[in-house]
Amino acid sequence: MAPDDARFPAEGGCDCRAVRYRMESAPLFVHCCHCRWCQRESGAAFALNAMIETDRVTVLGEPPEPVHTPSASGQGQTIMRCPDCRVALWSHYAGSGPAVAFVRVGTLDNPDLLPPDIHIFTASKQPWVILPEGAAAVPEYYEREAHWPADSLARRQALLPAIEAWQAARDARQT
Repeated sequence: MAPDDARFPAEGGCDCRAVRYRMESAPLFVHCCHCRWCQRESGAAFALNAMIETDRVTVLGEPPEPVHTPSASGQGQTIMRCPDCRVALWSHYAGSGPAVAFVRVGTLDNPDLLPPDIHIFTASKQPWVILPEGAAAVPEYYEREAHWPADSLARRQALLPAIEAWQAARDARQT
Protein backbone atom coordinates (compact mmCIF):
# COMPACT_ATOMS: atom_id res chain seq x y z
CA MET A 1 0.00 0.00 0.00
CA ALA A 2 0.99 3.64 -0.35
CA PRO A 3 3.74 4.68 2.05
CA ASP A 4 2.82 6.59 5.18
CA ASP A 5 3.39 10.34 5.44
CA ALA A 6 6.48 9.91 7.66
CA ARG A 7 8.64 9.64 4.53
CA PHE A 8 7.20 12.78 2.98
CA PRO A 9 7.60 15.42 1.71
CA ALA A 10 9.63 14.04 -1.19
CA GLU A 11 11.20 16.09 -3.96
CA GLY A 12 11.83 15.48 -7.62
CA GLY A 13 12.36 17.22 -10.92
CA CYS A 14 13.51 17.11 -14.49
CA ASP A 15 16.95 16.32 -15.92
CA CYS A 16 18.08 19.93 -16.31
CA ARG A 17 16.76 20.81 -12.81
CA ALA A 18 14.78 23.79 -14.11
CA VAL A 19 11.51 22.26 -12.85
CA ARG A 20 11.59 21.02 -9.29
CA TYR A 21 8.60 19.85 -7.28
CA ARG A 22 7.73 18.48 -3.86
CA MET A 23 5.09 15.88 -3.06
CA GLU A 24 3.83 17.18 0.28
CA SER A 25 2.34 13.85 1.37
CA ALA A 26 2.18 10.20 0.47
CA PRO A 27 0.28 9.54 -2.75
CA LEU A 28 -3.20 8.11 -2.95
CA PHE A 29 -1.98 5.02 -4.81
CA VAL A 30 0.81 3.97 -7.19
CA HIS A 31 0.02 2.35 -10.55
CA CYS A 32 2.42 0.41 -12.69
CA CYS A 33 0.57 0.53 -16.01
CA HIS A 34 1.46 -1.98 -18.70
CA CYS A 35 -1.01 -0.75 -21.36
CA ARG A 36 0.31 -0.19 -24.86
CA TRP A 37 -0.45 3.56 -24.66
CA CYS A 38 1.81 3.92 -21.61
CA GLN A 39 4.46 1.78 -23.28
CA ARG A 40 4.44 4.01 -26.35
CA GLU A 41 4.30 7.26 -24.40
CA SER A 42 7.10 6.33 -22.01
CA GLY A 43 9.20 4.47 -24.55
CA ALA A 44 9.50 1.73 -21.94
CA ALA A 45 7.72 -1.45 -20.86
CA PHE A 46 5.40 0.39 -18.44
CA ALA A 47 4.67 3.70 -16.74
CA LEU A 48 4.94 4.09 -12.96
CA ASN A 49 2.63 6.84 -11.69
CA ALA A 50 1.94 8.03 -8.15
CA MET A 51 -1.57 9.49 -7.93
CA ILE A 52 -1.76 12.50 -5.62
CA GLU A 53 -3.98 15.52 -5.16
CA THR A 54 -2.53 18.28 -7.35
CA ASP A 55 -2.70 20.76 -4.46
CA ARG A 56 -0.25 18.47 -2.64
CA VAL A 57 2.36 18.97 -5.38
CA THR A 58 4.33 22.17 -4.85
CA VAL A 59 6.30 23.54 -7.79
CA LEU A 60 9.67 24.72 -6.47
CA GLY A 61 11.40 25.86 -9.65
CA GLU A 62 10.26 26.90 -13.08
CA PRO A 63 6.63 25.91 -13.72
CA PRO A 64 6.12 22.90 -16.01
CA GLU A 65 4.47 23.36 -19.38
CA PRO A 66 1.17 21.59 -20.12
CA VAL A 67 1.25 19.50 -23.30
CA HIS A 68 -2.03 17.99 -24.47
CA THR A 69 -1.73 14.49 -25.95
CA PRO A 70 -4.11 11.73 -27.06
CA SER A 71 -4.99 8.87 -24.73
CA ALA A 72 -6.69 5.49 -24.98
CA SER A 73 -9.88 7.00 -23.51
CA GLY A 74 -10.19 9.32 -26.50
CA GLN A 75 -10.38 12.26 -24.09
CA GLY A 76 -6.66 13.01 -24.04
CA GLN A 77 -4.40 13.88 -21.17
CA THR A 78 -2.29 16.83 -20.16
CA ILE A 79 1.36 16.01 -19.57
CA MET A 80 3.29 18.51 -17.49
CA ARG A 81 6.76 18.78 -19.03
CA CYS A 82 9.86 20.81 -18.38
CA PRO A 83 9.83 23.61 -20.97
CA ASP A 84 13.60 23.24 -21.36
CA CYS A 85 14.58 19.53 -21.31
CA ARG A 86 11.00 18.28 -22.05
CA VAL A 87 11.00 15.56 -19.35
CA ALA A 88 7.46 14.49 -18.40
CA LEU A 89 6.93 15.09 -14.66
CA TRP A 90 3.24 14.30 -14.18
CA SER A 91 -0.02 13.96 -16.07
CA HIS A 92 -3.63 14.94 -15.59
CA TYR A 93 -6.03 12.39 -17.10
CA ALA A 94 -9.59 13.02 -18.29
CA GLY A 95 -11.15 11.04 -15.44
CA SER A 96 -10.07 13.44 -12.69
CA GLY A 97 -8.74 16.40 -14.65
CA PRO A 98 -6.50 18.87 -12.87
CA ALA A 99 -7.55 17.67 -9.39
CA VAL A 100 -5.19 14.66 -9.46
CA ALA A 101 -1.58 14.56 -10.62
CA PHE A 102 -0.12 11.25 -11.80
CA VAL A 103 3.50 11.91 -10.82
CA ARG A 104 6.10 10.00 -12.79
CA VAL A 105 7.86 8.11 -10.01
CA GLY A 106 11.13 8.05 -11.96
CA THR A 107 11.36 11.84 -11.63
CA LEU A 108 11.58 11.67 -7.83
CA ASP A 109 15.02 12.20 -6.32
CA ASN A 110 14.42 8.88 -4.53
CA PRO A 111 12.19 6.81 -6.82
CA ASP A 112 12.75 3.75 -4.59
CA LEU A 113 10.31 5.43 -2.18
CA LEU A 114 7.28 4.46 -4.30
CA PRO A 115 7.10 0.89 -5.57
CA PRO A 116 3.84 0.00 -7.30
CA ASP A 117 0.76 -0.76 -5.24
CA ILE A 118 -0.74 -2.53 -8.24
CA HIS A 119 0.17 -3.59 -11.78
CA ILE A 120 -2.62 -2.72 -14.22
CA PHE A 121 -3.31 -3.75 -17.82
CA THR A 122 -1.07 -6.76 -17.40
CA ALA A 123 -2.88 -8.46 -20.31
CA SER A 124 -0.75 -6.25 -22.59
CA LYS A 125 2.49 -6.27 -20.58
CA GLN A 126 5.68 -7.22 -22.32
CA PRO A 127 6.13 -10.99 -22.00
CA TRP A 128 9.64 -10.62 -20.61
CA VAL A 129 8.42 -8.47 -17.69
CA ILE A 130 8.15 -10.80 -14.70
CA LEU A 131 5.99 -9.50 -11.88
CA PRO A 132 7.10 -10.23 -8.31
CA GLU A 133 5.35 -13.14 -6.66
CA GLY A 134 2.41 -11.88 -4.63
CA ALA A 135 2.28 -8.49 -6.37
CA ALA A 136 -1.21 -7.08 -6.85
CA ALA A 137 -1.93 -7.35 -10.57
CA VAL A 138 -5.00 -7.17 -12.78
CA PRO A 139 -5.46 -7.87 -16.51
CA GLU A 140 -7.04 -4.46 -17.15
CA TYR A 141 -8.33 -2.00 -14.53
CA TYR A 142 -9.65 -2.69 -11.02
CA GLU A 143 -12.25 -1.82 -8.43
CA ARG A 144 -10.77 1.03 -6.39
CA GLU A 145 -12.54 -0.01 -3.18
CA ALA A 146 -10.98 -3.47 -3.35
CA HIS A 147 -7.39 -2.19 -3.47
CA TRP A 148 -7.00 1.34 -2.11
CA PRO A 149 -6.36 1.90 1.61
CA ALA A 150 -9.21 3.52 3.56
CA ASP A 151 -7.41 6.85 4.01
CA SER A 152 -6.82 7.13 0.25
CA LEU A 153 -10.49 6.40 -0.42
CA ALA A 154 -11.43 9.15 2.05
CA ARG A 155 -9.03 11.59 0.38
CA ARG A 156 -10.54 10.77 -3.01
CA GLN A 157 -14.04 11.27 -1.62
CA ALA A 158 -13.00 14.80 -0.59
CA LEU A 159 -11.86 15.43 -4.18
CA LEU A 160 -15.09 14.28 -5.83
CA PRO A 161 -16.83 17.71 -5.91
CA ALA A 162 -13.84 19.24 -7.76
CA ILE A 163 -13.58 16.26 -10.11
CA GLU A 164 -17.32 16.31 -10.88
CA ALA A 165 -17.30 20.09 -11.49
CA TRP A 166 -14.36 19.75 -13.87
CA GLN A 167 -16.04 16.86 -15.72
CA ALA A 168 -19.29 18.85 -16.07
CA ALA A 169 -17.43 21.86 -17.46
CA ARG A 170 -15.48 19.63 -19.87
CA ASP A 171 -18.67 17.91 -21.04
CA ALA A 172 -20.42 21.29 -21.55
CA ARG A 173 -17.50 22.46 -23.74
CA GLN A 174 -17.76 19.32 -25.86
CA THR A 175 -21.47 19.70 -26.64
